[in-house]
Amino acid sequence: MKKILNHFFNKGGISFLFLFLFLNSCLNTSKVFHVHKQETLVEMKTSKGNMVIKLYDNTPIHKENFIKLIKTDFYQGITFHRVIKDFMAQAGDPKSRDLDLSIKNPQDNEGETLPAEIKSEYFHKKGALAAARMGDNVNPEKRSSGSQFYLVQGKKYTANQLKQMGGRIKHSFSQQAIDAYQSIGGTPFLDYGYTVFGEVIEGIEIIDAICAVKTAAGDKPVEPVTILSVKIKR
Repeated sequence: MKKILNHFFNKGGISFLFLFLFLNSCLNTSKVFHVHKQETLVEMKTSKGNMVIKLYDNTPIHKENFIKLIKTDFYQGITFHRVIKDFMAQAGDPKSRDLDLSIKNPQDNEGETLPAEIKSEYFHKKGALAAARMGDNVNPEKRSSGSQFYLVQGKKYTANQLKQMGGRIKHSFSQQAIDAYQSIGGTPFLDYGYTVFGEVIEGIEIIDAICAVKTAAGDKPVEPVTILSVKIKR
C-alpha cells in the first residue's frame, strides 16, 4: 500500500487529488447555497376584503410597472370604476379617487402605455390579473394601460362552448385552460387579446363580492369599492 501511495504522489497524483477535492467541494457548496427565486406576491386590501396576488415572472414589463406603482402608493384610494357581474372588475384610473367624477365615469391612466406581453401560458381564468387597454381600432399593437387593470370573475363554460369560441377568436385553448374554464370559469374570449400578468392566489372570493355590487350607468358601482392599499409581501 505504501508503494502505491508513493507512486501516486510522485507521479503528480497529488495535483489530481486536490483538483478532485476542490471540484467536489464546489458541487456540494452549490447544493447548499443554491437559492430558488421566489415569486413576487402582493397583498391588495380593499373595502370588500383582502387578496394576495402572484405576479408572473414571464411578463417582466408589466410586473415591474405594477411594482413601481405599488411602491409609490399609487393604488391607495383608487376605486373600481367599472364592475360587471360574471365578467370582471376594473381599477387603476387616477381620477377615480375623486368621487365627484363618478357620474362622468372618467377613463384615465398613469404613465405611458406598455408593450403587450401576451403569453399563451397565461389565460383569463377566474382570478386572473390583466392589463386594460384601448380597443384594436386605435391600438392595433394591443399596448396596455400604464395603470389600469382588471380582475377576472367570468363564468364556467362547457367543452363545446370553448371549442366554438376558439374558432371565433382563431385560437385553440390549452388543456390547462379548458380545465380551468370548465371548473372555476373565466373569460376565455379575452385570451390572446390582453396581457395577463398575474393571478389571485388567496381571497378569490373578494372578486365575487366586488362584482356583486349594485352599479349605475357606465357599470360604475353605486357605492365606491376602494383599494385601501397594495403592498409587496415578498
